[in-house]
Amino acid sequence: MTDESSFGARLKALRLERGLSQASLAGKEISTGYLSRLESGARQPTERVITYLAGQLGVDRMAFDALPAAGTPTGGGSALARTLSIAASCADDEPVEDLIDTVATADEEDPQLRWQALWLIARFWHSKGERTEELACLEKLAEVADGLGLPALQCRSRTQLARSLRSVGQVARALELAESAYHTAKDSGLSVSDTGTALLALVSAEAEAGRLADARAHSLELVALVEGGPDALRAEALWSAATVCSRQGDDEAVHEYLGQAMQALDSRADPILWARLRLAAASLYLQSRPALTEEARICLAQAETALLLIGTPVQQQELLVLQAHLAFEEGRYADARAAHDQLDFDNLVLTYRDRIRLQTLDSLLLIVEGHEQEGRARLKQLGEEARRASNMDLAAEIWRVLAETLENAAQAGTADRR
Repeated sequence: MTDESSFGARLKALRLERGLSQASLAGKEISTGYLSRLESGARQPTERVITYLAGQLGVDRMAFDALPAAGTPTGGGSALARTLSIAASCADDEPVEDLIDTVATADEEDPQLRWQALWLIARFWHSKGERTEELACLEKLAEVADGLGLPALQCRSRTQLARSLRSVGQVARALELAESAYHTAKDSGLSVSDTGTALLALVSAEAEAGRLADARAHSLELVALVEGGPDALRAEALWSAATVCSRQGDDEAVHEYLGQAMQALDSRADPILWARLRLAAASLYLQSRPALTEEARICLAQAETALLLIGTPVQQQELLVLQAHLAFEEGRYADARAAHDQLDFDNLVLTYRDRIRLQTLDSLLLIVEGHEQEGRARLKQLGEEARRASNMDLAAEIWRVLAETLENAAQAGTADRR
């Protein structure tokens, strides 16, 4: 049988015989980087990839000299075990891409290994802002966890699935799963970390669904639970409590919780969370009435400095959106429009809520720019869309904005008649 290095040599020879570039052979199914690693022998092909490449080259898979399919045990355990070990111990993306291919053909593998692999893959998709892929992966993760019947894995799977569903606007199911994860954690006596993370998901889902009293009660429970716990979890708990208070209009509590959250976390301990926390604080300051633009500007400046070094595409988009919101609140409408138009709308990786709020900003800019009817019509559509998605808190925010624009128009009309 042929080893990986001879497979790579044969693959390259077949490609060159047909005058194909690596990009042409890779097509849409695999990356050229992955193909290059296959040809060099640095990566082992999966069964799916072997079949795909044989089709691309127009040959029988036996043309690769009967290379054993991925998943066939060789000296170091199963293909999934080997690929998972590499991916879990490496900070690069490439091993995770290999892991994705391996999982696709490893249905009969040990379910605990499969759960671990899916957990890593879900984190990978989340870091890329690929919400559809992340959601599909988390659905499989929850299914495997239920098959295993282990409370800790069931709690973690449902928590992450709830968070992903909320981020794409599926609030009702997110709430159901978050409640299940929380009760699993409580009933099984799971760790503070598991219980606290489940509570974070539950508070967020309750707030989105407009169940603010429940969200406030659970946020207080969460803050008490993590007191003295890990700094990152405590910072997120305080951030969550501030968000609920903001939606209840309790600006004094918002300031208190945000101040504690930002003091709880050292930028050197978790720089990404440190920057995310400042983005969140800026957003909450801009949602205050009146908007606290000075506080928001300081938070955005701090976040921008950090994100220049460690920012992901998701966070870069969030920063630009908040800069547009800040410019609008300060009356710098041309700057707000310029920031809005800098966004790559074909590749948005924002959450559902942030997307709707961005479209709300666009509608308000249209009104300022003299397109009153179009802007108000869009606001009505957005409010109805949020209502249909069971995101009652967001729907209420949009209806409030629409009411304010109508009131301003009426006042302007009265002033003109005078």
